[in-house]
Amino acid sequence: MTTRDDYDRFLAEVRKATGIEALVPDDSGMVCVRVDDTYNVNLQYVEASGKVLCFIEVAVLPKDAGREVYRELLAGGLFGIETAGGYFSLERETETVVYNYFFDLAEAARDVDAFVDTLEKILQLCDVWADRIKSSLAGPDDSAEQAPGLEFRLQS
Repeated sequence: MTTRDDYDRFLAEVRKATGIEALVPDDSGMVCVRVDDTYNVNLQYVEASGKVLCFIEVAVLPKDAGREVYRELLAGGLFGIETAGGYFSLERETETVVYNYFFDLAEAARDVDAFVDTLEKILQLCDVWADRIKSSLAGPDDSAEQAPGLEFRLQS
């Protein structure tokens, strides 16, 4: 079982490993750090489970986003396609796509360098998805004539 003190010690080790002094949690255990002026990396300690939720805003969808974007995100969420064990959520009011990943605190604390390496890979994954979303938004419209698909029919 991990505690908030374990989380604070872990973040102190991450600060040493990365040199990012802003990795200091607030009273609720939340940390938010801007990375490469592109992403806000948020870490939130979840004491009940001993996990650290990492969530990153990947993109903001326009209100009229086509279904191709949602298909991509749904496939990633349902089938784990290029999500590295994480999942996407969509903030309803702002249409912000958020990538979420849970770290086991005890495991992450055993190897801080592996944790930092995983965070870097998650940021690379966010780049891939941001590009995919941008391409989906700029792609052809969603009409059946433009994008033929497979049809499945039940036969009697």
